[in-house]
Amino acid sequence: ALPLITDERLREDVRGFIGQEAMHAEAHQEVLEHLLAKGLDPAPYTLQSEWIFRRVLGDRPELTPAAAHTHLLQRLALIAAFEHFTAYMGHWILSNGHLDQAGADPAMLDLFRWHGAEEVEHRSVAFDLLVHLDPGYRRRVVGMLVTAPVLTRLWIRGVRFLMSADPEVDDRVKVRFRDYLAAARKDLLPLPGAFARSVLRYFRPGYHPTQEGSTQQAVAYLAASPAARAAAR
Repeated sequence: ALPLITDERLREDVRGFIGQEAMHAEAHQEVLEHLLAKGLDPAPYTLQSEWIFRRVLGDRPELTPAAAHTHLLQRLALIAAFEHFTAYMGHWILSNGHLDQAGADPAMLDLFRWHGAEEVEHRSVAFDLLVHLDPGYRRRVVGMLVTAPVLTRLWIRGVRFLMSADPEVDDRVKVRFRDYLAAARKDLLPLPGAFARSVLRYFRPGYHPTQEGSTQQAVAYLAASPAARAAAR
């Protein structure tokens, strides 16, 4: 989409977004290698997820120029919706103090919050790019209607896979919705109602991602995060 951008500030934001996502991809890969070293092979899940994303978000060279442009806009709508979820989750984990009280590993929690802060920081870029190239309302709505159920399904499948593949988790332990609700009521996971309301906010005609989370909060955490400081060094 870069060659189609006529706003120089947006172009720079998109370049920064691409750089951050590349860094996130490298960090995710290191985590996957760490899991593998600990006896948990993530490949059965990650390969399936990658196939889905390549199928939906990949280039299609057989398309005509007009069809390719439409496909590009559709992909941008999906990414804008996806970024809404990551911004919501980023704001949730930045604002949540119960995870510290529950004894979550401090280094892992810092990594989550670092990642969440960056998601909040760049939460508007994909949305602004979509609106820049297609200011209409319909494509944005369709993007969320497709993304929400697919992403929710992938998250559920991911949790089930990780628990079944984890050598330190009893094979008899099953993922149950009531366990999720119990954890959510303790503010250890987002409440389903709050999650659903965040989706509904996206459908407002006047919605903008700056209404989700706080840039000031995200930047403040990035300045103080031990992981971010280590990465900068």
